[in-house]
Amino acid sequence: MNWITNYVRPRINSIFSRREIPENLWSKCDACGTMLFHRELSDNLNVCTSCGHHMTISPRARLTALFDGGVFSEVEVPLPTPDPLHFRDQKKYPDRLRAAQKQTGEKEAMLVATGEMGRTPIVAAAQDFSFMAGSMGMYVGNAIIAAAETAVKLKRPLILFSAAGGARMQEGILSLMQMPRTTVAVQMLREAGLPYIVVLTHPTTGGVTASYAMLGDIQIAEPGALICFAGPRVIEQTIREKLPEGFQRAEYLLDHGMLDRVTPRTQLREELITITRMLLDLPPAIKGDLPAPEVTQPAKTAEQPKDARRK
Repeated sequence: MNWITNYVRPRINSIFSRREIPENLWSKCDACGTMLFHRELSDNLNVCTSCGHHMTISPRARLTALFDGGVFSEVEVPLPTPDPLHFRDQKKYPDRLRAAQKQTGEKEAMLVATGEMGRTPIVAAAQDFSFMAGSMGMYVGNAIIAAAETAVKLKRPLILFSAAGGARMQEGILSLMQMPRTTVAVQMLREAGLPYIVVLTHPTTGGVTASYAMLGDIQIAEPGALICFAGPRVIEQTIREKLPEGFQRAEYLLDHGMLDRVTPRTQLREELITITRMLLDLPPAIKGDLPAPEVTQPAKTAEQPKDARRK
C-alpha cells in the first residue's frame, strides 16, 4: 500500500462521484433575499415564510390549492383564429406562442375549471402572467365567456384570478374588443343572479383593469399587488410629479375605497369560502371533512306524581 492507493485514488473517486446539488432546490425571495427551500415555499403557496412577500404562482397550482382535495375539471375553451393579423416584431407571433407554451406547459394565458371549494360548487378562472405577461387576447376573451356560460348553465358563482400586463398587441384591435366581450359575459352573471368575485393579483394592469377585473361583486387583492391602468412611471412622466409611496398598490387602493379586502394568499381559500356561501345564502362551511352533526331535541320525560318524587 502506498500513498497513491491510500490518498490519490480515493480523492479522485470522491471528485467524480460527487453529486451536484440541483439548482431548483432553493429560491431567493425578491423582497428580502432569503433563500427558501422549494418544498417549504410550495407548501406556503409561494409566499415567503420570512417576510410574507407574494411570489408568482401558476394558475394550475393556484386552482389545486383552491379546490377541495386539489380536484377540478377543466372547461374547454374555443380556440380562436391563430395569428389573425400575421403580426411580426422581432419574432413571429406563432413562434412567441409556441415559446410561451413550452415555457409554461399551458395552452394559453387563462385556465378555467369547475369543482368544489369548501363543498361549495364553483367555476374558477385564473390568468397566467408567465404566458406572454398574461396579456388579454382572443383566447382570454373566449375563456372568460366560457367560464360565465358554464357558471350560468350550472348555476354556480364565478371566481376569477386576474394577472395581466394589459391587452395583447400582437392581436391589435381584436385584443381590445375583448374588453366589451368580457363585460357582456359579466352581465350574463348579473342577470342570472350569480356572484362574481375577482381576486386581483400582482400585477393587474391595462385593459384588463379597465374591464372584467374591476367589475366583481366583491373585489379582493393579494398584498402588494400592483393594480392600475397606466403604470406609476408613465403617470410620473406625464404629470411631472412624485407619486405617493405605495401608489396603485393593493393597500393604497383599499384605503381609497377601490377594494373590499386585501387578503394573504394563505388565508384566501377560507375567506372565499365564507364570502361565497354568504352571497349564496348558505350556512357556514363545516370545518374538516365530516358530515354536519344532526341537531336532536332531548326527549321529554313524563312528569312523575308528587308522591313519587318524595319517595
